[in-house]
Amino acid sequence: MNISHHDVKEGYLNHCQICNSKKLKKIINLGKQPLADSLLKKKISKKKVTQFPLGLVRCLECGLTQLNYIVSGKIVYHKDYPYRPGITKSLKDYQSQLSSDLIKQYSLNKKSLVIDIGSNDGTLLSGFKKKCRILGIEPTNTAKIAKKNNINTIQDFTNEKLAKNIVNKFGKADLITATNVFAHMADLGKVIRSIKILLNNDGYFVLENHYLLDIIKDLQFDSIYHEHIRTYSLKPIIKLFSYYNLKVVKAERGSRYGGNIRVHISNNLDERVDKSIKNILNLENKFGLYNNKVYKKFFNDVLKSKKKLINFLKKIKSKKMSLVAKACPARANTLLNFYGITNKEIPYIAEQSTSLKLGYFLPCSNIPIVDSRILLKDKPDYVLILAWHLWQPIVKKWKKRGLKSKFIIPLPKFKIV
Repeated sequence: MNISHHDVKEGYLNHCQICNSKKLKKIINLGKQPLADSLLKKKISKKKVTQFPLGLVRCLECGLTQLNYIVSGKIVYHKDYPYRPGITKSLKDYQSQLSSDLIKQYSLNKKSLVIDIGSNDGTLLSGFKKKCRILGIEPTNTAKIAKKNNINTIQDFTNEKLAKNIVNKFGKADLITATNVFAHMADLGKVIRSIKILLNNDGYFVLENHYLLDIIKDLQFDSIYHEHIRTYSLKPIIKLFSYYNLKVVKAERGSRYGGNIRVHISNNLDERVDKSIKNILNLENKFGLYNNKVYKKFFNDVLKSKKKLINFLKKIKSKKMSLVAKACPARANTLLNFYGITNKEIPYIAEQSTSLKLGYFLPCSNIPIVDSRILLKDKPDYVLILAWHLWQPIVKKWKKRGLKSKFIIPLPKFKIV
């Protein structure tokens, strides 16, 4: 089935990416922003940095929350895309547990084929490797890292021609996964049609992404950036897969990415639907996720959070106390640029020594990214945690290493620890 409105083109969005309705209501406008993971090799004036409109709109028909402007995936996911899950211990552990759970749940064995879409450095697939046949699909150069680690990976964007070639060479997949990537794809129809080609008649597709309810509840406006084309809740996901004769049969909430939803989709329309579907749909309605009132409060609270942090940074500066930042997830760009924080306020962001981001500068703010070992040398008075959704393990680690700094947690509720 070829549903043209599921494959969106670059530019301003004038219809819902799922149901094609033109009834789109603005949630928040973050102005023009650079691509979050297009880092700079040297400082460049903000005026010379390519920026795109960044805002969130909600479909009043199916409830999908989505960006107001789409940037081509070939621009966003350039060859030197720097994100890697394999360098973060908590994420490696999480992916390992996920692979173990799915092997048990779907009784996978050495004959089973598992395909991971947007497989990055192969971290998730490494957990399947001893028990199943594996294959990754990844467009960026992180595919080369996966190959070095003997994770079978095709460096390409997911498409129907590729899917047919994979089936001819490897056979059909028993399980297809897409963790923290399914919201990133502009060619949504192309990807789902590819999944249909790849999947066994009794196979499953498991996706995992940021969950809209958690984003609104915990004020995660910084999770809005050009990679996250859609921010899913369960109701529109069910609507989406119904177009392709795929059935949403189970859903789970998790704590990754500041709150995520994992959805299990079956290629068998006769499959029984787990009670978790009804439970989560009821939760969404009870929260008011499809009510304008919730989003008005969200926007007002974002503005309040901005004011609190800016005022505190001014206070630090007036007292001539030192301030740096720690951790550099993509979401850091949204927060820094929307708040107007630059290298004048923060001289550097400390990032772990294995990060591909070291030596680069953030676009627009021009803040350099340096090895985090500098923290023990500089001993700053305050450290702003930009990966605030992971603040507890970060603070615990650095206090254990002897860092006496005070840590600023900007969201969801401003606090100093």
